[in-house]
Amino acid sequence: MGSRILTAKKQAAELGRIRTGYSRPNPKNPKGRPIPVRSATFLLSSHSQQYVERAAELYGGEVEQWTPQGQSVAQWRVITEARELRAILPAGDPLSQSFELWSGGGCSRRCDGVTEHISRRPCLCRAEYGEDWHLQNEVEQGSVCKTTSRIGVMLPDMPDLGVWRLETHSHYAADVMAGGVDTVLQATEGKSMMPVRMWIEQRNVMRPSGPKHFPVVMLVPSIPALRHALSGPLSTAAALNPAVLVDRPALEAGTAERPDYLADARGCKTAAEVIAVWHRARAAGHGSDELLADLKQIAEDVEAGVDPRTGVVDDDQDDDEPGPDADGAYPAEVVDDGDEPPTAYPDAAAWPDVAQPGNAR
Repeated sequence: MGSRILTAKKQAAELGRIRTGYSRPNPKNPKGRPIPVRSATFLLSSHSQQYVERAAELYGGEVEQWTPQGQSVAQWRVITEARELRAILPAGDPLSQSFELWSGGGCSRRCDGVTEHISRRPCLCRAEYGEDWHLQNEVEQGSVCKTTSRIGVMLPDMPDLGVWRLETHSHYAADVMAGGVDTVLQATEGKSMMPVRMWIEQRNVMRPSGPKHFPVVMLVPSIPALRHALSGPLSTAAALNPAVLVDRPALEAGTAERPDYLADARGCKTAAEVIAVWHRARAAGHGSDELLADLKQIAEDVEAGVDPRTGVVDDDQDDDEPGPDADGAYPAEVVDDGDEPPTAYPDAAAWPDVAQPGNAR
């Protein structure tokens, strides 16, 4: 029987990265720090050449070998032609966000905006630069933490089971991602996958120094209608193919056929049975003065020995009724004096008060 380490973090294998920019050598100082370049399309990188080649087939671009800045192990990447990617959010919470400051020795600060978790102290950037500390990076790059969002998504047309990690340092993208993912988690309780659409949106904002242009990665549920994203967990089939969620017209409930109460009453043997038919019709909402009058007439015919179906008066004795025996006695039927079984309508043995003789209708 299988078992799990209860305190271990359970996550899918990371197959590669989704990036929104790259770097190129500095022509003025080839040995210096490379120049970052924003991309209008997505980049995919991985240690697996097979994955990157498949990405190039799906999204366009040329496969190249590449060594990330500050690392010594070569990887593979493709600058795709795709401005939009279709992906799947795995179950659970796939988004991780924090304010981080990195140096040559690794991550020196990781803060949630209130507490810096490495030193266990209150937010160091806010204490030093105030509430607008995040603007300090525009003055002195690397002096304060960067907004960092990481989200793992599955690319359904790529090989193997795992996630591709998208990382962005955009303050505005962090708000959009958190809002979208939290809404999905609230609707699905984190119990199902959700198809999403990602694209790079160019934005600008006015600063005291002038307008600033920046890209924002948008991530929204990719479903035919909003109600599908908010109506609870999705099936795996719906996550892989959202087209199955297209609304279909609801089947109209068939109108129940109204019973033929008069035919039922004409088949009754006693007036009490006819009265029971009336109670059944009234309980179903089909009672009317006209039906009541017809049923009363049928009950009177039954009591008078008239067959309501033919209008023929029954003989007092059928021809095939057994006659007396040799002693002149007729066969008798033994009747139990015990209580009769309850009827479906306790008051079925009598007409409603308004229908009793002498009462006004």
